Amino acid sequence: MIRQATSAALLMTVVGGCGQAVTGTPTWPGARLERAVLTAADFPPGVQFERIERDPGQGDGAGGPPPMLSTPEGCTDGMTRDIAADAERGPGSAAEYVVDYDGARLVVTVLTWPLDLDRLAATAERCATYETFFAPGDPGIPMATTRLDTPRPEALVYEQTMKLAGTTSSVFFSFENVGSMAVFGIAFPSPDPALTVKATLPQTFLEVVAAQADRAAQAA
Repeated sequence: MIRQATSAALLMTVVGGCGQAVTGTPTWPGARLERAVLTAADFPPGVQFERIERDPGQGDGAGGPPPMLSTPEGCTDGMTRDIAADAERGPGSAAEYVVDYDGARLVVTVLTWPLDLDRLAATAERCATYETFFAPGDPGIPMATTRLDTPRPEALVYEQTMKLAGTTSSVFFSFENVGSMAVFGIAFPSPDPALTVKATLPQTFLEVVAAQADRAAQAA
């Protein structure tokens, strides 16, 4: 139970905290953004696909838990803050969706601005190994962030592992610029026998984010 709570807290920090409030004037032609985003038709039957519609007056992380403490400081939400630093605002500035398989949940976001990949890489390097805590004085939970070699060398792909109670669990991240746009995603294990299509991590995740980047390039 403690292990599940820790995993949920960390994942909510990353998935829920990467957005900005989307208020103001539209910053991107909606039709072009829609052409850049994968749809349910791009996935096999049996996969669950859902677009995430955010409240235009609320940031993605609103109402979520605060970032967990860490040593070095700021590692649990470092990449979140890197993305937020350059975020554009306005309806139509980003599109987000969730894809569920038996074995994995993927959350993918298409942005209408490029990410600062150098800053993200620097954060990943600074937080290559760190410890996170629920509260000061709690035992540290070891974390590691490792870059993965993939067929898309321009993309930053990481495996983040957590060791808790003798068990290691992993989450995967991908960040890639596509012209003036960007794609980033997160994937984590999520067994669901009710779904008929199985996923293998990180292979399935890499295939989906590559297909998404290719679609965004076609729409550019």
